Amino acid sequence: MQPSGGQERAITGNRQASWAFADAFVAEDDALIRARGRAREAGLRPVSPGTGAALRLLAAATDAKAVVEIGTGTGVSGIHLLHGMRPDGVLTTVDTEPDRQQLARTAYREAGFAGNRARFIPGRALDVLPRLADGGYDLVFCDGDRLEYPDYLGESLRLLRPGGLVCFEGAFAQGRSMDAAHSEPEVIRLRELMRTVRDNPALAPVLLPTDDGLLCAVRRG
Repeated sequence: MQPSGGQERAITGNRQASWAFADAFVAEDDALIRARGRAREAGLRPVSPGTGAALRLLAAATDAKAVVEIGTGTGVSGIHLLHGMRPDGVLTTVDTEPDRQQLARTAYREAGFAGNRARFIPGRALDVLPRLADGGYDLVFCDGDRLEYPDYLGESLRLLRPGGLVCFEGAFAQGRSMDAAHSEPEVIRLRELMRTVRDNPALAPVLLPTDDGLLCAVRRG
């Protein structure tokens, strides 16, 4: 039995309310609020509070000591990751814009993290990642060029230890990934990524409906 139009609207409304409640469930501190303000000024879209909280949880659940982040931005996602990581953990964050990394440096300092907790590498991710150590990382978070996401996956699987976790922000592409009417190159690449992650027997995947979709997978041992 299909729901009526009124029931469908009620279900949609309930889902939206639930998502909004979940997004605001973990309050963000002043350092994160300031980092978000800098992102808006720079014309960037940082991860949502709900996505940030998910990243924090995943870093804590993997007892992460070494994390790679593709897309530093102004430090919003990095603060969440650092909060979840071990106290002696180091975040390696890669971005094409050194000016943004300076803003993130400020954000990490305001959040109370020592300078040695983060390693900033400017440059294209596909130039930087091959220089990082095989199997040396617990978590890789990808929030860079969506057209390069399938390539990031290959590098991430090399970088991760068995049991390590890879995450991709923006899998929904504001709903375009689920809409067959959209065939932009970015959307095609995201669909390719989701199929590859889902069908790879070496991975245990999940697609979390946080904000614009967080695609995650554990590298099996």
